[in-house]
Amino acid sequence: MRKGFTTRAVHQAGHKDQASKAVAFPIYQTSTFGQETPGDPTEYLGRKLSYGRTENPTRTVLEETLADIEEAKYGLTFATGLAAITAVVNTLQAGDRVVACNDLYGGAYRLFTQVYAKLGIEFEFVDTTNLSCVATALEKPTTVLWLETPSNPLLNVTDIEGACKLAHQAGALALVDNTFATPVLQQPLKLGADIVLHSTTKYLNGHGDVVNGSLLTDKKELWDKLKYVQNACGLVPGPQDCYLILRGLKTLGLRMERHCANARRIAEWLSGHPRVTQVYYPGLATHPGHAVAKRQMKDFGAMLSFEVDSGEEGARRVLSSFELFTLAESLGCVMSLVNHPASMTHASVPKEVRHAVGIGDGLIRVSVGIEDVEDLIADLDSALSKA
Repeated sequence: MRKGFTTRAVHQAGHKDQASKAVAFPIYQTSTFGQETPGDPTEYLGRKLSYGRTENPTRTVLEETLADIEEAKYGLTFATGLAAITAVVNTLQAGDRVVACNDLYGGAYRLFTQVYAKLGIEFEFVDTTNLSCVATALEKPTTVLWLETPSNPLLNVTDIEGACKLAHQAGALALVDNTFATPVLQQPLKLGADIVLHSTTKYLNGHGDVVNGSLLTDKKELWDKLKYVQNACGLVPGPQDCYLILRGLKTLGLRMERHCANARRIAEWLSGHPRVTQVYYPGLATHPGHAVAKRQMKDFGAMLSFEVDSGEEGARRVLSSFELFTLAESLGCVMSLVNHPASMTHASVPKEVRHAVGIGDGLIRVSVGIEDVEDLIADLDSALSKA
């Protein structure tokens, strides 16, 4: 019998510490492991334990749990979400080409354009919500189609199944950043993706106390390549970090229910506010990607963005006037956060590029937490009065 999502997240792929049978899998806080004879490491949980960079039992349990809840065959975890992105790009070589969505996470854009483009890897950014644009971009030889849906920070929605089909027809791999949706709401591998990326710093951990990243795939050859890079480049997380993600996963399903319910209420409320000129949330029927999101997601997530009628100056006043919403980088924790993409998460994206894709200087991004929604709406109302 296939168990439900939360049952699998709580029981963590059935793993228990073999020695103690501890309810919470232990933190193996060690840099290395003893060997009985040279070159013959101890085997535990199906992995050979020689050195902490190569294997760690706490990390193994996290990787297998993440694979289980994403319904993937293989999982890997990394020191950060950007380390996971780095691992993927490090499997490429000069002359390879990546087609990516044009409102990509700012850190990924910086990494692509400022680090890897200099090494001879080509990057093209297109509107992936328009499959004809994707098809046109894929007419040139392409190695990876890089999708982010819903996107950061405009909550644009890409048809995963349609885009992945185009990628495969062109001989390219399809990667989907599933950070905003989480495996609770969306499972890209079932829609044709080859690799799923998460910044597990965000919802999967959920408590704002660790940074981490992950990659999930059904393809053994991809896992082997990425596993090699993970070890060779030392992109691994520490065991304490893995433990914190494991703890967060146990409540992920419950948290996402509250996150989504709160976000729906707030998006609807913002849509009727006289100082708000635009709300970006795929759960609104007015959102251009609503129909696609409804088809490929179980719910619409807890991220939204909006613009006020007084532009950047007004947005900055609003962002400095909150009591409950914290002005901070990151997203996806139980506490509600607000962000100014132009000067924070997407500051590394040139202004003309930001504006061309619709990331205005007056845009406010909101990560809706699990607080009482009436309190959050009251805080928004008070802050917007300063706009």
